[in-house]
Parts: sequence; C-alpha cells; structure tokens
Amino acid sequence: MGVSLSAGFIGSFFTMGAISTWYAGLVKPALNPPDWIFAPVWTTLYILMGISAFLIWRKYSDSNKKVKRMIKIALGVFTTQLILNASWSIIFFGYQSPFWGLVNIILLLIFIVWTMVLFYSISRPASYILIPYIAWVGFATYLNYAIYVLN
Repeated sequence: MGVSLSAGFIGSFFTMGAISTWYAGLVKPALNPPDWIFAPVWTTLYILMGISAFLIWRKYSDSNKKVKRMIKIALGVFTTQLILNASWSIIFFGYQSPFWGLVNIILLLIFIVWTMVLFYSISRPASYILIPYIAWVGFATYLNYAIYVLN
C-alpha cells in the first residue's frame, strides 16, 4: 500500500502548486467536480490499488512456477500503470500540458485494463477492487480531454 500511496504523494507534489494558479485559470467542463473532492478520492483509490497488489503478491509463495511467473508479469504491469499514474500529474500540472497529459492518461487506461485482466487470472477480488479506479480514470480522461479542447 505504501508504494501506491507514494505514487500519489509524488503526483500531489506537482499538483498542489498548480491548483490555485495555472489550473484555476483553465476553462473546465460542466461536469468538473470541486477541487476538494480529488484528494479523498485519490487517497481511497491508492489504498485500493495497494490492497489489490497485496492480494496478488501474497499468492506468490504458495504458487507453482507458472503462477509465480504470471504474478511477476502482473505486478510489473501494475508498477507500470502506477508510474503512468504519477507521470500524469507531472505532465498535466507540472509541465502544464493537457495534450501530453491526455496521451499519458490514455496509456494509463490501457495499462489499468491490462492489470485488471492479469489480476483476474490470479485473484478475482484483486481485479474487482480496481473497478472504482478504472471508472475514476475514465472520468479523469474525459476531464483531461475537455480541458484540452476548451483551452
């Protein structure tokens, strides 16, 4: 869970300074939630990501060689999506680039789906726990796209 929360911390480092300055001046879509909602939602999602990864990791020691290999691949894809997650904040807020943020978040969506598919073959609950995450990132993709188009 600490690794997931660390990704959130890294992202927040780039986000916090831009919220009241650059981001405040952007035209946002009608469905844009209030700024205060993002921190509790993302904290919850990072906790769920950590739980999901833990459910996969804990199966490692009791697994055969084939399943251990699947677990390593699944956790590698999970790590990649976590890096893409943290990178989005750096790109969107740090570099103030809605276009490259959109490219990043689309890749993130692909890697979340891939993670969920791989996790499903190892632990269905680990995959199901990520449903709120993919839903929120899908919504965030809409917001990112709308901000790119409106600005």
